[in-house]
Amino acid sequence: MMTTKLISYPNKKLWMAAIKPPMYSVAIMPIWVGTAVAFAETKILNGAIFFTFLAAAILILAWENLSNDVFDSETGIDQNKHHSLVNLTGNKLLIFWLGNLFLGLGLLGISAIAWWQQDLTVIGIILLCCALGYTYQGPPFRLGYQGLGEILCFFAFGPLAVSAAYYSQTQTWSMTGLAASTIVGIATTLILFCSHFHQEKDDIAAGKRSPIVRLGTQKAAQLLRWLTGSIYALTAMFVLLGVFPVWTILSWVSLPFAIKLCRHVQQYHNQPEKVSNCKFIAVAVHFWSCLLFGLGFMLAAG
Repeated sequence: MMTTKLISYPNKKLWMAAIKPPMYSVAIMPIWVGTAVAFAETKILNGAIFFTFLAAAILILAWENLSNDVFDSETGIDQNKHHSLVNLTGNKLLIFWLGNLFLGLGLLGISAIAWWQQDLTVIGIILLCCALGYTYQGPPFRLGYQGLGEILCFFAFGPLAVSAAYYSQTQTWSMTGLAASTIVGIATTLILFCSHFHQEKDDIAAGKRSPIVRLGTQKAAQLLRWLTGSIYALTAMFVLLGVFPVWTILSWVSLPFAIKLCRHVQQYHNQPEKVSNCKFIAVAVHFWSCLLFGLGFMLAAG
């Protein structure tokens, strides 16, 4: 009976929602963009380092997702979240140690890069990313409950991750890479920001002061338009300044997803059932804008 229940269609949907496959573009895109900028500037691409970094980033993000489910289960904020892995399995300890296994494997991959380079810089940056990831939901910090999650997200997946990817290829730093990291950081932060709209009541009940709780859904929807638009405005500005190659304007092809996101949230910001899918539209904005942005650097190198 239990087996039948687990493989039923609704449960398949819950498991897919819990595993969140589309969300792993969040781990992939900083590595892609940082590597693309490095290739544009050096015309050299170390494939072994690139693919090792990708695999490690995915494993580390899996740790963060699993540990967040564990930490949220302790505060009761996920009691209505049916696709929480802790709620699905009923085994918090299993999810906790599975997450730690993924973290260990991910850091092993980063350690391999550090060993190849005989340089500890990359692993130092990634350990800092992990520390920021832990303080987001982990006790005693739980900074996400103070509304600081988006700031942590911006730095971890923007300047830190992109710079680490660039450094892994070049063992040096780049102002262009830093500028590019702001685009990736904002695009990633949009996903976290959008994930709060349908959880306002649960967040309030758990004492979580997310940006949506602090601003209200209407003001947050208006802020979303400025945040989303800044991705395209900053790209154009850096192209005009000669910091980015003109090919990076390719990222503007993702603009229809951005418009769809802003219109959807503007219309349904205070209707949890209808606005709940906005984070997946934000994932599409993130994926296509960053993919094409990085492709712009690759094409410029040719």
